[in-house]
Amino acid sequence: MQQDVQKMDSILAEVVAKYLLGVTDEMSAALMRTAFSPNIKERGDCSTAVFDRHGNVIALPQRVPIHLGSMVGVIDEILKRYSRESLREGDMFLANDPYHGGGSHLPDINLVSPVFHEGEVVAFVANIAHHSDVGGMVPGSEAAVCSSIFQEGLRLPPVRVASAGVINQDVLDIILLNSRTPQERQGDLKAQIAANTVGIRSVQDLYRRYGTERLSATIASYLDFTERRFSAAISALPDGQYVARERMDDDLTGAQPELRLRLTVGRGKLHFDFEGTSPQLASARNIPYRALIATIYTVVKSLLDHEIAANAGYFRTITVAAPPRSVVGPESPAPVGARSLSCAVLGDLIVQAMNQAMPDRGMAGSGPHHLIVLAGEDPRNGSYFVNYETIAGAMGARAHRPGMDAVRVHASGASNLPVEALEHAYPLRVEQYAIRAGSGGEGWRRGGCGVIRDYRVLANNAVLSLSTERQQFPARGVNGAGDGLPGEIWLDPETPQQRKLPSTAADIPVAYGQVLRVCTPGGGGHDGMED
Repeated sequence: MQQDVQKMDSILAEVVAKYLLGVTDEMSAALMRTAFSPNIKERGDCSTAVFDRHGNVIALPQRVPIHLGSMVGVIDEILKRYSRESLREGDMFLANDPYHGGGSHLPDINLVSPVFHEGEVVAFVANIAHHSDVGGMVPGSEAAVCSSIFQEGLRLPPVRVASAGVINQDVLDIILLNSRTPQERQGDLKAQIAANTVGIRSVQDLYRRYGTERLSATIASYLDFTERRFSAAISALPDGQYVARERMDDDLTGAQPELRLRLTVGRGKLHFDFEGTSPQLASARNIPYRALIATIYTVVKSLLDHEIAANAGYFRTITVAAPPRSVVGPESPAPVGARSLSCAVLGDLIVQAMNQAMPDRGMAGSGPHHLIVLAGEDPRNGSYFVNYETIAGAMGARAHRPGMDAVRVHASGASNLPVEALEHAYPLRVEQYAIRAGSGGEGWRRGGCGVIRDYRVLANNAVLSLSTERQQFPARGVNGAGDGLPGEIWLDPETPQQRKLPSTAADIPVAYGQVLRVCTPGGGGHDGMED
């Protein structure tokens, strides 16, 4: 009988895998439909996941890929602080600190819940939501100008927010007091609690149907199958070492940090060594470990086998070496808030190395999103608002296809905030929203084009913060094709008062009636192979 349990039933494994992925979709729907903030309910800046009892990711939709890394390892961190024996049905844990088992920057708050069946923990469910403000020196709690993580907002190690089904209001009160928009935070946190409640119920149904022993064995076998399948995809690449370099835009000191990578392919494994990467920055563009691995996992999956399940099985085929106190290996209290923009350049670095091993499936450099945070007093009701928004860039051209316009690239995700939702929620008016024609690099295959978006500010005492990338070093074309256009941000464009804004800034005063124009960068072209 034991041998029958250990031998994977492929049909059952596929049913279970699809069921659990459906659970994460159900959780996402519950989270987005009950959230208060436009950033979650409209942009979908959130993710959900199911883990096995050991903390391995077994189901994760590719909504916001960088959240994958924010969840990897979070169960281990919780169990370091709370013994498995101390867990009770109805417990829930919050965490957001990248140096202490949380997400990959402070606005991303993880909520994790154990799932019980017949009195024992059989799995965990989790969701992560990007909260528009968790305190810190600037509205929105994310600005590249921060020089320490202490400036970026409230830090939460894994802490029990619900005990045996009873909410610990004192924990919630600490979070609410530290936010400029406490009503949004309260609504969003309760939406996260609702999402996990939905997930717990559905996972328990699955265990009741198949039993702990059979289901646990099936999940373990499915992870092994995923590992074998991805290892086979790697084995199709030529063994060797592939070297790549990329430059990031200036930080606040004028330095131009460099990312370096030596990729080793062999024996069905990938090893990423970032030796030689610049030292960690005094600005919030460092890439913490969980964001680093999330970008690696996402990019190699999309290039080698985009249909494979996003679970811990294929993670086993990848190893990473990041030098300590570097841009890709920062140590506390190095700031990390704007890591998603740096991860866009990191994604290009990984693609550049992979291009050498698989030129027929290669891709040019891409244009990352731009981040703006507009905050101030809403004259319609006198309340304080924080509009955290990222505006899509563009994908680089591929060997056989042009790049995609107006998309997020590599590990980035979420949507552009719809105009109707934005104007309803905030005292802002969108006066232009268009593809940035001509921003994609020329070539046999054209790079994707970015976006132009104009905002007229109809708020009092408004301030603007900016965090961007690829304003100085554009997305590069491949084989002599053209580079994409760099990004630009303007205040009062096409007027005598027009002013080009810096790529990184905080608390820029914006008067009632002024116009902000955001031009996101284009992707590089590709002069590769013809069809």
